[in-house]
Amino acid sequence: MKRILLLWLLCTATTTYAQTDKEQILQVLDMQMKAWNSGSIEQYMTGYWNNDSLVFVGKSGPTYGYNKTLQNYKRSYSDAAKMGQLHFDILQVRQLSADYYFVLGKWALARTAGDVSGSFTLLFRKIKGKWCIVADHSS
Repeated sequence: MKRILLLWLLCTATTTYAQTDKEQILQVLDMQMKAWNSGSIEQYMTGYWNNDSLVFVGKSGPTYGYNKTLQNYKRSYSDAAKMGQLHFDILQVRQLSADYYFVLGKWALARTAGDVSGSFTLLFRKIKGKWCIVADHSS
């Protein structure tokens, strides 16, 4: 009986931990959406790993590094009309290991400059206790 109870407690603790990580990742994405919709690209970027090894893949191919990714966002979305209002539709959040999660979703921008939308895959990594995007492929 003690073994069964111990096994149940371990399974419950592991499930709770995974749910907490998933919730934290969803909070990062929610923060990004709110930051974008308030016009703050800098705040939006806090969801990304601030490192030269960050990789962002978009229509122009791969971009390496946090600062280069930030510059590209600022150039492409230079005003409120181009930024519009961002909405994420999260299709899947899957744990790959204790420190990595895969996220699949859709994005949409409602804007006066013309609506646009697409899909994305994200690789989240837990670094120093914080979940951040280390790879983003958006199309």
